[in-house]
Amino acid sequence: MHMADALVVPAVAGTMYACSAVAAGYSVRKVRQENDPKKIPVMGVMGAFVFATQMINFTIPGTGSSGHLCGGMLLSALLGPYAGFLTMIGVLLIQCFLFADGGILALGCNIWNMAFYGCFVGALLIWKPMMRRGMSKAKIIAASILGCVLTLQMGAFSVTLETLASGVTELPFGTFVATMQPIHLAIGLVEGLITAAVLVFVYEARPELLYANAQESAQRARFSFKKTIAILAAAAAFIGGVLSLAASAYPDGLEWSIERLTGATEIDAAGTAYETAEAIQETTSLLPDYAFKNSDTLLGTTFSGIVGAMVVAGVCVAACLIFKFFKNRKKPEGIA
Repeated sequence: MHMADALVVPAVAGTMYACSAVAAGYSVRKVRQENDPKKIPVMGVMGAFVFATQMINFTIPGTGSSGHLCGGMLLSALLGPYAGFLTMIGVLLIQCFLFADGGILALGCNIWNMAFYGCFVGALLIWKPMMRRGMSKAKIIAASILGCVLTLQMGAFSVTLETLASGVTELPFGTFVATMQPIHLAIGLVEGLITAAVLVFVYEARPELLYANAQESAQRARFSFKKTIAILAAAAAFIGGVLSLAASAYPDGLEWSIERLTGATEIDAAGTAYETAEAIQETTSLLPDYAFKNSDTLLGTTFSGIVGAMVVAGVCVAACLIFKFFKNRKKPEGIA
């Protein structure tokens, strides 16, 4: 659901950049108040995991469309809404600048649509209330599906509002909504199942890693913390480097919806802002569309999946160190 620059005018793009920046600033302040340095490697590994899984577009049967994991709900269920949101920003930044996935002008929109709802709405209004009286596999599965479906519907609706505000006449609001919402309902269901599978694994492996876990106990953990992180890291490398080769060739839900209304998966836009953004992205995107430039070899996809995951992990960990995340020295209550 990465929006291209042509879908938003500069004024709307600037507004959404401001909204996302406010949410990011608040998240930075909240994360710096936490005292949980174990979240640093989790941010890195799960950022890489979400990046890798987003490379796998799964076919939506009978539609000619595909979808991919957004990841906001998954990240926030592990890291909480604030660290999860910042991790999603890291993923979207690398996708935008290194792989030309999503426009630079539209980056603020993409952060809001794909990260804000999944992390804040998903974590605070769905996950946390459902886990208040204790966790179970059934609750994790239910919260994952409900959270992914609801927040993806909100994100898809935001896309239609942003195009409406931008005056994109090729995408009439009512028709665009009627096309976008059902296809993203199906995508949300699949994302919910994937999210549930990952979170159930973590619940079995290291239950204290899950956000709002009332028990917060590692006594029943199946694996050590290091082994759990290693398994997730290995999964990210395998998904990005191998499974990404089997990604669906069908357009994603947004592109499919645009094609249904216009006959093409992209809309053209002209102007200095668009030209400048395109020039910047052409310079920074060393692996456009997750491939080597001017090459269709599958090695480019594998290379992009592995290197991209490593870069995302590095950016997330580096941000933790630079901004001193999880370094609050205040001792938890009850500890002498």
